[in-house]
Amino acid sequence: MQKILIANRGEIALRIIKTCQAMGIETIAVYSEADQNMPFVKAASKAVCIGESPVNKSYLQTEKILKTALSEKVDAIHPGYGFLSENADFARKVMEAGLIFIGPKPETIELMGDKIASRQTMEKAGVPVVPGTSTGLKSVEEACKFADSIGYPVMLKASGGGGGIGMVLCENEQALVKSFSSTKARAMSYFGSEEVFIEKYIREARHVEVQVFGDDFGNIIHLFERDCSIQRRHQKVVEESPSPFVSNQVRQKMYETAVKAARAVNYTNAGTIEFIVDEAENFYFLEMNTRLQVEHPVTELITGLDLVKWQILVAKGEPLPLLQSEIKSSGHAIEFRLYAEDPVRFLPSPGNIRTLNWGKSKEGVRIDSGYGEGGTVTPFYDPLIAKCIFYGHTRKQALESARNFFENVEIEGIKTNVPLFLNILNDTDFQNGRYTTSFLTKKLVN
Repeated sequence: MQKILIANRGEIALRIIKTCQAMGIETIAVYSEADQNMPFVKAASKAVCIGESPVNKSYLQTEKILKTALSEKVDAIHPGYGFLSENADFARKVMEAGLIFIGPKPETIELMGDKIASRQTMEKAGVPVVPGTSTGLKSVEEACKFADSIGYPVMLKASGGGGGIGMVLCENEQALVKSFSSTKARAMSYFGSEEVFIEKYIREARHVEVQVFGDDFGNIIHLFERDCSIQRRHQKVVEESPSPFVSNQVRQKMYETAVKAARAVNYTNAGTIEFIVDEAENFYFLEMNTRLQVEHPVTELITGLDLVKWQILVAKGEPLPLLQSEIKSSGHAIEFRLYAEDPVRFLPSPGNIRTLNWGKSKEGVRIDSGYGEGGTVTPFYDPLIAKCIFYGHTRKQALESARNFFENVEIEGIKTNVPLFLNILNDTDFQNGRYTTSFLTKKLVN
């Protein structure tokens, strides 16, 4: 594999370029008109403009991306995360064009992208799933009858949903009746299918995920867990490993279950098994992300491994570089997603970054950013400025490093969510690892 096209932008494109450079692999970046001056465009071996600024005219243009890949004679395409990373049709077209798709098989992406089908698959494999329906709901009457049988509150979900889209919390029958038709319509609009189902809503839950990796030789391993419970509107804000909540006994069982889940679909490449965990540490399969996660640097810091390199090696047809027994976790890592965001209204705040000073480089601090000073955060894409990841021998050290960093970082020209991070870090419950998915809603934001 000598040349890879990166079908993405920003920090993840830069992240992939960094590994490719270390491996002696050329990179082709594709970019929109809005991104022509972005750092990832300059960092790649070559960059090609594929369209106008809106994503549907650039980064989601599968035919343009494939045409560019073929004309540039690349060997493979890395989709990063988001955009086309979990698009089974795109993965299939890449392979049909004689190129390597750096990710799982299209059939796996398709199966795990359907929440109902994935539930059914996990049930057959003996993996615990959240109590709910494992077939699509045909009527609001059927939905109400089932919700009564398991008790409110329930979560009404789109089968094709993801990223918090197509999910509605229903505290009672009135709310379920009110939301049913609109959720089906929203599901059709976003995902091309109006199929919805119900899951029991677990209060005071933890969201814990396990990184898994598989190869073409039937080897499947885990790379420990990440606690992603600090969320707002079902969107992750902070991720850390190890989880400060899960006991070692449950942690080991969770790893075994994650590997069983991945084995049930003959998984290859990088993936994540997401679990919801209740107060008694009972855990249930939530979904599988068939791609590299935004928060993968957390795992890289506690293991010392390069997950993008592993992705490329597996895509080349090589076996996993290490056995399960050879993979060790050390210390504690925590990631904060830094957004161009109004810290009061929590809405995107695009604009020009006049000042961007991360401070002096310090051991245990990793900044994965797609922007530089003078860069512009446009309204066309997710307003993620950087992922700020902190490592320490203990959780306390990692948190102290994060607090010191955010107290001194200089960003001018745009609003950011740094004030939110400082509020989180100064909260006693967070410091003691006592938090759930409702933490931000209850304490800090609406």
